[in-house]
Parts: sequence; C-alpha cells; structure tokens
Amino acid sequence: MGIYVNPGNRAFVEAVNSMIYVDKSRLISYTNRVLNTNQKYMCVSRPRRFGKSMAADMLVAYYSKGSNSEELFSRLAIGAEKSARIHMNQHDVIRLDVQQFLFHKTHLPIFISKMQEAVLKELKMEYGDCFEADQYGLSGVLRQIYAHRGKRFVFVIDEWDCVFRMAKEYEELQKEYLEFLRGLFKGQEYVELAYMTGILPIKKYGEHSAINIFHEYSMIDCKNLGEYFGFTEEEVRIQCQKHDMDMKEMNQWYDGYQLGNYHIYNPKSVADALTWREYQSYWTGTETYEALKVYIDRNFDGLKEAVIEMLGNVHCKVNPRKFQNDMTTFTTKDDILTLLVHLGYLTYDKVRNEVFIPNQEIMQEFLNVVDDADWQGIMSALNRSELLLKSTWALDGRAVAEGMAVIHDETASLLKYHNENSLTCTVLMAYYSAKAYYMNPLMELPSGKGFADVVYLPKRGVNRPALVVELKWNQTAEGAIKQIKEKQYVSWVEGYTGDILLVGINYNPKTKIHECTIEKYECSMSF
Repeated sequence: MGIYVNPGNRAFVEAVNSMIYVDKSRLISYTNRVLNTNQKYMCVSRPRRFGKSMAADMLVAYYSKGSNSEELFSRLAIGAEKSARIHMNQHDVIRLDVQQFLFHKTHLPIFISKMQEAVLKELKMEYGDCFEADQYGLSGVLRQIYAHRGKRFVFVIDEWDCVFRMAKEYEELQKEYLEFLRGLFKGQEYVELAYMTGILPIKKYGEHSAINIFHEYSMIDCKNLGEYFGFTEEEVRIQCQKHDMDMKEMNQWYDGYQLGNYHIYNPKSVADALTWREYQSYWTGTETYEALKVYIDRNFDGLKEAVIEMLGNVHCKVNPRKFQNDMTTFTTKDDILTLLVHLGYLTYDKVRNEVFIPNQEIMQEFLNVVDDADWQGIMSALNRSELLLKSTWALDGRAVAEGMAVIHDETASLLKYHNENSLTCTVLMAYYSAKAYYMNPLMELPSGKGFADVVYLPKRGVNRPALVVELKWNQTAEGAIKQIKEKQYVSWVEGYTGDILLVGINYNPKTKIHECTIEKYECSMSF
C-alpha cells in the first residue's frame, strides 16, 4: 500500500462513517462497464463542494490492490451487484491529487516533475527490476512495466484542473501540463481506466480539446451521470425524514441544479444543514463572494443586465459551446455565464439553452455581490420591491409608477434606459419580491394573438392574483392595457381560478415619466 500507487481505503471509510453519507456507489457499475473500452477516459467536472474527491476516494477504495474493501462495499448498493467482486481490489491504481503538488505558485515550475518523481519512487519498490527511468518520464516507465509484466493501471486524478485556476496567465505552462497528460494517456496500452475530476472541463485551444481522447461529463453536459453529481430529490427526502428536517425548506435553499433528468441538490450544503440543523448559505464557508464578483464586473455586452434579470427569477439564453474551458479567455457574456455554471453559481437548462440562479443559497451570493458600490442602487431597488408589489395588489397605479421612477433613478448608472428591454429589467427588479409568492416569471408568453411581456402566476397554495404585465416605450399605459385585451393575453391564464390583474406600464423618454394603469380582469370581458 502506497500514497500514490495502490493506496488504501481510509479516506472513503471516513466518508462512509460520517454523520451524513449518501450512497453513490453505483457509479462503480458505470466505470466497470467502460474499463478497457474506448470510453475508459473520463473527465468528470463539477463545482467545489459537490463530492468530487469523495467519488475519487471511492474508486480508489474499490479498485486498489492496496485495499481490502469487501466488508466496506458489502454495506453499499454496489455490493448487491453480482459483478461487484470481479474488479474489487484487483487492479493496480495510481492516485494523484494535483493540488497536493501545486498548493503554492512557487511550485508551478516543478510540480510536473515532482508528481512523476513521487510515483516513480513507489513504482520502483514494486516493479524496480523491470524498468529504468528515462527521458520519457512516467509514461516511459509504465510502458516498460507493461512490456515486461503485462501490468495495466487504473488512474484516478483529482483536482486535475487546478493548474488552470492557479496559473491563469501562464499559457505555456498550461500547454506543458496538457502535453504531459497527452503523453501519459493517449494511445497507451497500460491504461485500463483514467478518471479525472475537477471544476473545469478540459481546456480547449480554439474549438479543439488538447486531449480529445477524454469523454467529458460536466455541469453543461452530464451525459448519463447526472444522479452522481449531487444529491437527488429522493435522497434528500430520505435524509430529511431521518433527521426530522423540513424538505420544503431544503428544496428552496439547495435544490435547482438541472442535470439530465435529475434535479440535483448541493450535497455539501445539504449535509451541513442536516448536521447543524439550520438553513442558511454554507457556500461562503469555502467560496467568498469576491470570486463571483470579479467575473460579473467584467460587464461584457449586457452581463449586468443579465444578472438583474436572473435576480428577478428570469432564465437567460446562453451559448456554452464557444467557452474555452479556462478562467481567462472571455469575449462575450456567454463565456462568463458558462464559467459560472461550472463554478456552481448558475445552472443550465440544456433543452432551452438557458441559465438561471438555482436556489436561495446562491441567490444570497449574488445579493452579496450587488450590495456593493459598483452596483449602486440595486439593493435599494430590490428592497423597495415588497412595497411596490403591495401597491400592485391594491390597484394603485400611481404608487407603482412612482416606485418605478425611483428604481429607475437608483439604477441609472447600471441600466442604459433606451428601449423596452431596459424597462423590462427595471420591472423585474421592481417585482423582485414576487419570488416569495409567484413562480418564475414567464417572459413573452405566447397567448391569444401575441406575446404577453411578463406573466406572474402564484405558487400553489398562495392566495395572490396572477399578474399579466405589458410594457410600452413612449406610448401610454392605457394603450398597454388595451393591447392585453385586444390580443387576448389573458387567455393562457384563464384556467387560473383566482384573481387576475392587468398591469400596463409605459415610459416616456422625453418627459422621463413612468405611467402605470392596473385593472382587475373580469371574466365577462369580451374581446
């Protein structure tokens, strides 16, 4: 049993024995299926706090000849599978945590050679009689071992991408590291399985991956591994019942990550909430809001407006395919939004190509960012929203118009008021408090003979009126109400049995005056 070659199972034993443990051992069923196939190269990327290292520790405990894990896995789901014993503790494993060799920038010039030295030292103890170290380094030694003994290896590499996070500006070093990985894996017969885990997918140069042999499983495209990226709803429900915690609160705080057919909860935050019996943001325990702020402040083509929309529970369109999988190559807001998905600050709807803030925990992190001088007025605007929402329910169009004007003034430095889209951002901020009572706002909802600008439908069991909002630029609020009626925008929500309010909002750029007209919809209205 070594540190890097055929390590033991102690790390995974501690995980299984912890106060909160959710069994993800069926991941092994998948890795067993891809052993010695064209799919044996796996790069699984997900945010911090999402169980990457524990998955790596589990694979080491299962495959490593340096462990005796039969009793450990007999208690887990994989233990019930007949094939489980075929590979259990039957493989030579090389386990590397790259961050252990690169925990300070002074290690950048030497970390690749130090990793190879550490592994070679342990290989020499086991296979020293059949190889000589040469200029080809670790890959050359492994080729010799395979040639003389026929030995093949399972590679488990954790924090594979820390180079790209720590050495953001050192492109030559990044390329050298990728070349090292290419030489270690590509076309090598000694590889049975290569499982790499980190935050970022594999770095691309242009449109191409530097090590294109790997199949990538990420927060953008989890393929068929979605249930292993975090806790599923059923897993959280079982834990809530076991620990007498409120599932509804857990859902609001930590759910929302969409991965394939699964809604995934942040596993570390759920575990912390269960352990300490308190719902709050545990994100700041390892990630400060400055990490988020530095990217949002790069206000590429309307990024701040997109953040404001998402604070209003709106989903934003994004094209993640041009992202270069690093933390420096940004040309559009889509690059930043895609990075925020990989960092866990946003989630991605693959069907609609949209991103949004997943839950209350992450919403709090965004609120920490906008509570800053560079976002002057945003927090004031959001804090006013409860009063404005109450004015809407009271059919007080004048108060709503005055509230909109104040919010406009407070956010003028951020929002360039020049069209109806700018007015939409102001409306979303104005109705920020609606998230407590309403489902996510529906934007440009196809209804009747056109598209309603914004529709708010109450959450189940909440006795509040539905809102159908039409926005106008340099026209009239009455004209907005007239359009709602003439184009039958209410037809889509008529099945809603509660009250429906029609809200028309207009902004006159010449007079800089907002107008608002609110009417209660009567079912007897004829169109």
